[in-house]
Amino acid sequence: MTLTKHRLALLTIAMTVIYFALFMFLPESVVGNRAESLLLYISKVMFLGMGASVTTASTLILIYKKEFIKWQMESFRRFKYLLRLLVKRDFVSRYRKSMLGVLWSLLNPLLTMLVITMVFSYIFNRAIDNFPVYLLSGQLIFHFYTESTTRAMNSVIGHQAIIRKVYIPKYIFPLSSVLSSLVNVLFSLIAFVLVFIVTRAPFHWTILLVPIPMLYTFVFSLGVAMILSSLAVFFRDLTYLYGIFTTLLMYLTPLFYPAEILPRRVLTLIGLNPMYHFVDYFRSLALRGVVPGLWANMVCFAFSMAALCCGVYVFMANQDRYYLYF
Repeated sequence: MTLTKHRLALLTIAMTVIYFALFMFLPESVVGNRAESLLLYISKVMFLGMGASVTTASTLILIYKKEFIKWQMESFRRFKYLLRLLVKRDFVSRYRKSMLGVLWSLLNPLLTMLVITMVFSYIFNRAIDNFPVYLLSGQLIFHFYTESTTRAMNSVIGHQAIIRKVYIPKYIFPLSSVLSSLVNVLFSLIAFVLVFIVTRAPFHWTILLVPIPMLYTFVFSLGVAMILSSLAVFFRDLTYLYGIFTTLLMYLTPLFYPAEILPRRVLTLIGLNPMYHFVDYFRSLALRGVVPGLWANMVCFAFSMAALCCGVYVFMANQDRYYLYF
């Protein structure tokens, strides 16, 4: 049977309904107490079902479109040197002609943390233990997402001269932007450890597992970056609108305030924010010394894979039309 777009769309919708029904009956040992927030639970299950169905649909594409996948992998191997060059160039150009250079990767999160700590520490000092570490842990994950997606949004437009002249897999450009931001956040982790030492926060062995939420954030950011870089070719005003969106998203993510102070309705809305789950996962490992359970991993995995699959589909479906809008 031929896997057409129409059949794939119908199959994805059917699988979403099936997954939703299955996940509704997960035991409370996995999902927690449903009675605490039934609306939040149903919303999470809905997004979880969508993520699982999109991932399943992508797996079917991998099975039925083997030749296309092999061609893409071969193309990636041919241009991987270019990817390394772009990542290196983006990282180096970020600090070109600055006196401190790469040290700004450490100073930026530290100085931002100091400013916000001076403003909000007196307000939330009693509600949050070790406020500087709490703030920086959320700031690292959120800044990684916003920086990578913002830089990637103009990556295709910024390389239109190259795209016009020679064939290059166009997804190389948003991928290089996200990888460059990943390198930057890895340097920022040094600042995070320094704050741990200075504030004498207790170290937990679970801090060794922080690459897991960073991987979830990387996959999610890459998916969003591919969507934004594709749409920005056709709609240039997206660059300005996205800045407003990230500001709103920052306040909907508990970066400098505890989520527990919010009303239940607002908390339900924040529970639908993927960044909230990635930040909370990171804090559970670094601050609380707790390894998140199966439910937390399922939610983070669903958000990240759904974003990646949608991003790849949107980018691949529109890349042949980019020439018309340069």
